[in-house]
Amino acid sequence: MPTRFNEGIMIPIRVQHISDSKQPMQDRTTALGYLEQVVSSTEEFDRVVSETLPILLDRATNYTKQFLRETGQWSDDVAHEKFALRWGVEYLEQFLVSGRSEVPCRPLFLLDSIVAKQHSRPDPFCYHPDLLTPLGRLIDGLVSRAAISRDALIALYHHCFGLRPGQVIAVLGLNGSTCQRIYKNFKRWRDSGWQRAIDDMGITESEIQDLCSRLQRHRQQSNGEAEKIIRIAQSHYRKSEPDHYPCLSRRQWADMVSEGYGSDYRIWHLALCLDCFTATWDLSFRGAAAIEKPRVEFHVRP
Repeated sequence: MPTRFNEGIMIPIRVQHISDSKQPMQDRTTALGYLEQVVSSTEEFDRVVSETLPILLDRATNYTKQFLRETGQWSDDVAHEKFALRWGVEYLEQFLVSGRSEVPCRPLFLLDSIVAKQHSRPDPFCYHPDLLTPLGRLIDGLVSRAAISRDALIALYHHCFGLRPGQVIAVLGLNGSTCQRIYKNFKRWRDSGWQRAIDDMGITESEIQDLCSRLQRHRQQSNGEAEKIIRIAQSHYRKSEPDHYPCLSRRQWADMVSEGYGSDYRIWHLALCLDCFTATWDLSFRGAAAIEKPRVEFHVRP
């Protein structure tokens, strides 16, 4: 669990200052006791929740695992662990948004009710209706694959922007052995990774051809639709890696590039955040002029 998880939540949360007279929650049992008690003010809600975010995330994540096991959808692998984690983050964000308006309440039971309500829906893990379209299914499947596969993650730079390996290396400011890995990622994805992903999504060759044809005929409209869905999917799947979730300032990105650290953070986050990718586009070009900002140019095939 990242020590600064609350900084990774994109919902703006203002936690009130904890007075010196309040005793910090030293262990899980004490924290659970606080969460089971009634909080009678928004200030108290903020204080209790801010001190127990890791416990609340654990609870939401474990409930998701339990639901998947009980419905026969669970497997002991990285993909399912990340699935449960990002949905735990989704539920925690819903809780943080709505919780203050529910005061007075018992925070622990309020979180439980939010998770239970979501799991009672006919399609509990559909996070947006646009994902049910052929284009939505493809984009969701590609971004989902990127959460567990480095080849698929690197391929997002091509599928979203049409970038080639050398361009990805330049944009991300990579060097050394990492550059060769980018070329290998692209090759493996072209050779077999993309087709395996398409097969797993259940998308037919006929649907692929229809999407390609539509992109050719209505490129501007299709790219506009793709950008909307990409943003929705990226926001959801970034939660698979809470450590790499927070958006940074341009200055922080510039420091990473100029000092040569944080390459894994750059590779992960910028593939999954259009806003940060656009904001940092020119940082690795050392001030070169006339570099056009990237736009979504969706590519169906690798």
